[in-house]
Amino acid sequence: MSIFNNESVLAWLKYFSDNTHIDLTSVRILDVTGDNKNLMPTVQGNRSVLVFTDGNHPEIFYNMWDNGMGDCEVWYNEGSEPQGPMKHNLLSEMIDRGVNVSAAMLIENPHYHTCYRTGLDNSSFSPGSIRYVAPEIRAVILNKLHLNEDENICVVSGESIAVEAAIAVRRGQVVAVEYKDGDHQTMEENLLRFGLRNVLIVDDMESYSHRWPVPDAAFLVASDKLDLELKTLVRVNPKIRVVIYTLEFSYMSRIPGMLWENGIRPLEIMQMEVSKVGRHDEIEVQPAPWIFSGQAGIE
Repeated sequence: MSIFNNESVLAWLKYFSDNTHIDLTSVRILDVTGDNKNLMPTVQGNRSVLVFTDGNHPEIFYNMWDNGMGDCEVWYNEGSEPQGPMKHNLLSEMIDRGVNVSAAMLIENPHYHTCYRTGLDNSSFSPGSIRYVAPEIRAVILNKLHLNEDENICVVSGESIAVEAAIAVRRGQVVAVEYKDGDHQTMEENLLRFGLRNVLIVDDMESYSHRWPVPDAAFLVASDKLDLELKTLVRVNPKIRVVIYTLEFSYMSRIPGMLWENGIRPLEIMQMEVSKVGRHDEIEVQPAPWIFSGQAGIE
């Protein structure tokens, strides 16, 4: 639960209105003390963000600077109440500071972009044990998931999908299932890199915990565990939407039957191929996956 109520939020708004030139009618308000809200994607996508935070963020400015936000301007005071002198610094001048009290700060980003762009370049992600899907294919997968910003999603062995989904469902949560230790570690590195707080990494989904968020949708990379994963997801949410990715013919031929057997109606089956011209004018053909989408609970 947030430690800031309506009265304190209004008091901080009045304080910043009296002490800054920023038009507060265009400010995005973000409270990171209660729910698992993502600070860095919010600052990247808005000119001005009023951030309410607790005192447990010792590396908040360093992490933002490390993500290319050094030109952001930060308006703040030294206390935990909306009173006293206002301070104003570039974020690059504050990388050695942390936030050790519950307070508010106003962050202005001169290089913000107003919309989230799906299909991040693979160089954006942490290198490691994971071979990331092509950005163009990832953009199509996210489109097929039809995610709303307040939905929850389960992502099985789809690390870059989990990252982009976490940004898209800014009011929801992501359960990222990573069976391999190396993939688990790389996923944790990605969460730090993108400043994501709404992702829960687990190493198994057979015993889906009641403490985990119930997914509205799921993305799965087909494996020998696919049938069990589908059974688990339908048990947790009898109306779940699913998108399945595979490069293997043996799975491709069996997936429609698995969907029907688990009460999921196949809605679309498609194959994607991406080819690019390389540095030396040669054509580089990317892997061409099959993508299946379905919906449970349809009569």
